[in-house]
Amino acid sequence: MESELKDLNPKSSPQPPSESIDEGLAKDDRPLLKRDSSTTSQPPVSTENLEELEKKVAAYVRDDVYGTMGRGEVPWTEKLMIGVAFVTLLPIRVVLAMIVLVLYYLICRVCTLFSAPNREDEQEDYAHMVGWKRAVIVQSGRFLSRAMLFVFGFYWIKQTHRNLDLDEKLNTETECKDQSEEPERPGAIISNHVSYLDVLYHMSSSFPSFVAKRSVAKLPLVGLISKCLGCVYVQRESKSSDSKGVSGVVNERIREAHQNKFAPMMMLFPEGTTTNGGFLLPFKTGAFLSKAPVLPVILRYPYQRFSPAWDSISGARHVIFLLCQFVNHIEVTWLPVYYPSQQEKDDPKLYADNVRRLMAREGNLILSDIGLAEKRIYHAALNGNNSLPSVLHQKDD
Repeated sequence: MESELKDLNPKSSPQPPSESIDEGLAKDDRPLLKRDSSTTSQPPVSTENLEELEKKVAAYVRDDVYGTMGRGEVPWTEKLMIGVAFVTLLPIRVVLAMIVLVLYYLICRVCTLFSAPNREDEQEDYAHMVGWKRAVIVQSGRFLSRAMLFVFGFYWIKQTHRNLDLDEKLNTETECKDQSEEPERPGAIISNHVSYLDVLYHMSSSFPSFVAKRSVAKLPLVGLISKCLGCVYVQRESKSSDSKGVSGVVNERIREAHQNKFAPMMMLFPEGTTTNGGFLLPFKTGAFLSKAPVLPVILRYPYQRFSPAWDSISGARHVIFLLCQFVNHIEVTWLPVYYPSQQEKDDPKLYADNVRRLMAREGNLILSDIGLAEKRIYHAALNGNNSLPSVLHQKDD
């Protein structure tokens, strides 16, 4: 992919970032659309080059009324609606969202007041609490997450549960299971990644644990909530040789959820970044190393004006436009639990590819072979930055 884009920077050929959980997630914390001040004097990418680039990175191209980066020319009627919503709907939604957030924080604070968090392998969480406290955290978390989506304009959520013949697993072998045996519990939920809103939906539906940056644990309000979710934190500063690493902790959590019905399931986005919702990027294999069954979920955000997909638009602009849109839509397709064959258990790459192809087929998604490196190239081009090494991730020291 990068060789095809050499016209943007003929002097460099940077390597794409690693796809492992430990490296890929730990390094993925720089803002994608932030302009590099050291390259402001460079001429912008030509329209012809940008159009050619967008054909190759179609998974990241916005196609709504507001255009690329949310800065396109819009009709005056749209400007009028945005203006009215900005002074009326937006403030109301911001206040209601803060009320929901603070309320759930207070619930988590009360339930964890006299409880010590689970500390292991440089992680800290309350996910393994039992009894009424855990029940209150989970049930109130699911209810208030749905309330937050309602505040954001997702008044209805269309959910479809597919019942597929497991013998149709894309030409892979399926082990025959005794009908009298109890179905195995999946260890992880696997979902395509379209927006930060994905997290709210999954919290409202199954309240799983996520992978998050270590800095999230220190955020006001959100930090405690993430610990109650049982988030696995990426510890960039940790270099201790006895640490399992993020990949080890994630796979241990997946195996535990698979074997223990009271343990929270892991929620993983194996694409590693967000798209515009019409494509499916290559899956990282970290979620499939545990050999446990997974539960595939497909998310879509139908739209007419503003697309809720968080692809090539700044966070602040995205939130403003989202909250100024009176109605937002989300469609969810739940596929049956995917039980890996012995061949897939022995080959995580095959396992990941087969789940990906199944999700693409059932969700009418286009398979794409690009990744985060190409996303950074595209965002750099949008900002008129031709210096690709400055926008591609550098490996940690």
